[in-house]
Amino acid sequence: MKILILSFYYEPDLSAGSFRTTALVSAMLDQLMTDAQVDVITTLPNRYSSFNCEALEQEDYPRLTINRISLPLHNSGILDQSKAFLRFTKCVLLMLKGKNYDLVFATSSRLMTAVLGSYVAKRTSSRLYLDIRDIFVESIKEILPKKIRWLIHPLFSSLEGWAIRSADGVNLVSAGFLPYFNDRYSPKKFSTFTNGIDEEFIKNQAKGYVVSDSKVLNVVYAGNMGEAQGLHLIIPALSIRFANQLHFKLIGDGGRKQQLISAIESMGCHNVEILPPVKRVELIKIYQSADVLFLHLNDYAAFRKVLPSKLFEYGALGKPIWAGVAGYAAEFITENLSNAAVFMPCDLDDAVKSFERLEMVTQPRKAFIEKFARINLMKKMATNIISFADVRSS
Repeated sequence: MKILILSFYYEPDLSAGSFRTTALVSAMLDQLMTDAQVDVITTLPNRYSSFNCEALEQEDYPRLTINRISLPLHNSGILDQSKAFLRFTKCVLLMLKGKNYDLVFATSSRLMTAVLGSYVAKRTSSRLYLDIRDIFVESIKEILPKKIRWLIHPLFSSLEGWAIRSADGVNLVSAGFLPYFNDRYSPKKFSTFTNGIDEEFIKNQAKGYVVSDSKVLNVVYAGNMGEAQGLHLIIPALSIRFANQLHFKLIGDGGRKQQLISAIESMGCHNVEILPPVKRVELIKIYQSADVLFLHLNDYAAFRKVLPSKLFEYGALGKPIWAGVAGYAAEFITENLSNAAVFMPCDLDDAVKSFERLEMVTQPRKAFIEKFARINLMKKMATNIISFADVRSS
């Protein structure tokens, strides 16, 4: 059996897609026969221009080959991302000349990796399994300027339809996506294997009940700083409102980082610290030193369907969670996470009110960890994926 994995991100890069795909490949190798072969095609670390991490362009292991494509330096703009993906596509197609697979697996947050996977599967006469991590068509409808949206939205909507209908199996990373996909692609069936908690966070989970005695509370956010997160729309105002009570530590990079910095400077905020991306070992230490972990999504309808991967690592460490989210993410937090306060995105007054509901304590969330341990979720997903390859190879 031969399986091809297409993922724009893979460890040691820093992204939810990277950690997810790496864990999935490990789970698949645990279940595949000794004569199976898994080929991963991905990129050299490129998630953040401010984060550099060495990785080999090719790694060969028993039953596993990893090929990483070098991309031109880019930021998070649409044009830069398009150029990077075109380079990725060109290299993938060159690498796959003359090769055949039983199954192509493509994991996609910006749709085009799914479209590429669909094309490769047809070209290699393979079965196709897609892992959809974002409703790209919905997102661009709200983020793109109107003057280009009228042209681009129908194009991407058609590409999405072609990719989804081409797939033998489709997983949605958030159950909040189900109404959208069921409405458009019935009677196709969808699985919903979510993101999960990696072993590094489980090892560092809260062991007991600890009350914070900080006079100025340390609020930490780590991750992307783009339009989707909308930090530039909420952090400056929050820092002014809590000027003598909270210190905000923001770790990451992204397309709206400079706008965030400019807003902080123009409003005279003195309690906000912005740091570049860090490796996970260091990040966990920063989380553990925090009093509160912060999360925010911009006030777009498309983001009411998503389930931020950040919630899983936040939840594992037992810290209070302060989250500006709506829709499915808010429902998920209410159902699964204790000592978490939700407020409407970009709503300063609601954010202030919700903060008052938090207890400044660190406490174990054992049931949450048992339910969402990544290793268990990926075992189930790997079994599901391999079942599609088995049909082809039998």
